[in-house]
Amino acid sequence: MKDCQDKLLVYACSGCSSAAQTANNIALKMDREDVAEMSCIAGVGGDVKPLVKTATSGRPIIAIDGCPLHCAKHCLARHDVSPEWHVDLSTYAIKKQKGVDPDPEEVDRTYTLLIREMPKQMND
Repeated sequence: MKDCQDKLLVYACSGCSSAAQTANNIALKMDREDVAEMSCIAGVGGDVKPLVKTATSGRPIIAIDGCPLHCAKHCLARHDVSPEWHVDLSTYAIKKQKGVDPDPEEVDRTYTLLIREMPKQMND
């Protein structure tokens, strides 16, 4: 386990669509499996000081968005923060559907792909 100050941060879109919840579930899995520390993108977008402080701490960031709207990436940009790795799940054939829960198999499959594709410098 990395020291908390060196640990990757992961932010995810967590809107109401299946794609957004897929992004959220992947970020939760990264947190639970100690790949990264998940933090609150709504707090960053809402200017909540302790959460903005975490986002602007200089720690490497993964931003996972469910669709091309890139809400997580835009919330970070409001504070001049660019993620080291930005993932748009629509490029992984994740469909955005309203009123539909994320497919657990799709979450696991995409999580595995992302862990494999994660830039090497983020895994050190």
